[in-house]
Amino acid sequence: MRTMLTGKIHHATVTDVNLDYEGSITIDALLMEEADILPYEMVHVLDVNNGARFETYAIEGERGSGEVCINGAAARLVSKGDTVIILSYKAVVDEEARFMQPKLVYVDERNAIVSKGEVRC
Repeated sequence: MRTMLTGKIHHATVTDVNLDYEGSITIDALLMEEADILPYEMVHVLDVNNGARFETYAIEGERGSGEVCINGAAARLVSKGDTVIILSYKAVVDEEARFMQPKLVYVDERNAIVSKGEVRC
């Protein structure tokens, strides 16, 4: 088995942090759909501003809102306005891994989708 990238939301802006929530990351439902991230799926979050990296689970925010809110203990690792990369993975057999194409979503500073699908260097 290989663990492969299945979805990515690139350079999203954190719109809020909520220390008092149980945990998770709230993501605009449209962004989740386009990146093929399901509610309650484990995601990795990478903070471009400070280098923090953590795992949590995704919950749906309001569709089209641009919401990206870090909840619970992880809210101590990220600040409102930080830039994050949100990643999801899947374990697959070797044969499937060779043909997988992740769902890549690139957003602007308001978390509006600017492009999808192509790997940008």
